Amino acid sequence: MDVDTRLLRSFVAVAEEGTLTRAAERLFVSQPALTKQVKQLEALLGVRLFTRSRTGMALTEAGRALAARVPDLLADWDRALRETKGTASLAGRVLRVGFLASAANEATPRIIAEFTRRRPGWRVDMRQATWSHPSAGLAEGDVDVALLRLPFPGQDALRTAVLFTEPRWVALPEGHPLAAQDVIRFRDLWDEPFVAAPEETDWWRDLWLAADEREGRPVRIGAVTDQPDDWLSAIANGYGVALAPASAARFYARPGVAYRPVSGVSPSQVGVAWARDSGPVVQDFVRCCLDRTWPAEFTD
Repeated sequence: MDVDTRLLRSFVAVAEEGTLTRAAERLFVSQPALTKQVKQLEALLGVRLFTRSRTGMALTEAGRALAARVPDLLADWDRALRETKGTASLAGRVLRVGFLASAANEATPRIIAEFTRRRPGWRVDMRQATWSHPSAGLAEGDVDVALLRLPFPGQDALRTAVLFTEPRWVALPEGHPLAAQDVIRFRDLWDEPFVAAPEETDWWRDLWLAADEREGRPVRIGAVTDQPDDWLSAIANGYGVALAPASAARFYARPGVAYRPVSGVSPSQVGVAWARDSGPVVQDFVRCCLDRTWPAEFTD
């Protein structure tokens, strides 16, 4: 019987948190999606793992037996993946760095330059991940270290450090009435249609919809896109607006799209993530990230 490790990770979260609500928050997924995963695992195994009640999710006897073994199993599997996939790259003196969006913005080339100075003969292979991989491939062992947005699902199993924060701005059509304002209140955007990432991206979608900062107001979705070019086109064509990091105004500028600062919404954090058992090469890269004196535009 083949069981997706994602289902096992969902099971562990519910078992440890005791409620679907807290487990969903920990995994950065919706509660209905998590419920579906638990039911899918129970169907695959042919047993009930939880007894559901108003107070939470209690493990059955079968559930307790599974919960006693799965965390160690997942930890061993993650370690085996990292060691297997990392052996070839380290032997070839290549450090695989996963990243989302614009990585560490303009500081990325400086970090890489400092790393290659510390490690002569080494090459950095930058690998951009899709929005559906919030750890930028680190959790799957596809990369050795990652530059990404914090917090993210599965972060507790890794080591992370915040590099800088940047405000969240809004991207909107140039002719939009709100584009005439220097700063736009987030509450004034609540009734606007938003251009969103696909539902399966869960965490990334909710992050840039600021779904938990709307005082319970539902989000209006005007378009769904999974590529930056399609995202920009949807905004320029008037299908909706979208929150974005302030740096998007530099990295994703295009005719027809205006970027404005937004008040009343939390900033976004950029960080570095690495495995707890990483070797000295990865540690050197992390030091290159942390030893930087970040310019003011990266810490506002």
